[in-house]
Amino acid sequence: MSLRFEELAHCDSALGKLTLRRRQVPLLDNEEVYEVILNEEFLMSSLFHVAEEELSRLGLGALTGTDWDVAVGGLGLGYTARAALEFSSVRSVLVIDALAEVIGWHQAGLVPLGVTLTADSRCRMVAADFFAQAASPGLDPEDPARRFHAILLDIDHTPRHLLHPDNARFYEDAGLRRLAGHLHPDGVFAMWADGQPDEEFLSSLGRVFDQPRAKVVKFYNPIQDLESASTVYLARRKS
Repeated sequence: MSLRFEELAHCDSALGKLTLRRRQVPLLDNEEVYEVILNEEFLMSSLFHVAEEELSRLGLGALTGTDWDVAVGGLGLGYTARAALEFSSVRSVLVIDALAEVIGWHQAGLVPLGVTLTADSRCRMVAADFFAQAASPGLDPEDPARRFHAILLDIDHTPRHLLHPDNARFYEDAGLRRLAGHLHPDGVFAMWADGQPDEEFLSSLGRVFDQPRAKVVKFYNPIQDLESASTVYLARRKS
């Protein structure tokens, strides 16, 4: 008989106490749900992944041509990376996550998508601070000259609700300009955020990128029996 609640891993990470757990939800016919808790706060859940997948689909759907190199900021439970790999035009996916422990969960097969991501030769996971890399000459620590066709970001809750105060610099004009330098001309930057669009952040995107826009992604929350919403921001590097 399977357990209704099981703690699969826990550790003290750079951001605080990190816990991976699996539980059965009676309300959903005992569906197994994987959850990541950071400092007693829900960070991610396998129950809600529509917006993470839409981040890839909207971001890569704006590209043309083939042989795309994609960078993903934030591994989470792997839904954004997997959705990116579903595009046949994707040549490579570099996933950057500050928490080596999360990468280890995938490599050890502790989360459902771990086997899928680690078995795909196009996917490489790097333990590094995405925001520090974005501020450096190269996003890829192993190849600083490398540029990407798309950068997909899913780390902070919103441009205001941050996992770490230092991340705030990234969302300013100077930080976004440094990010744009890691894209090929006409490359796409896409970012997930909780809730409705932030007009101030959209204005910042417009000062740095072309075609800034926000797409609201709605999804059903069966626990609260209501509709929830996230936002995917999209912008294109000026050619």
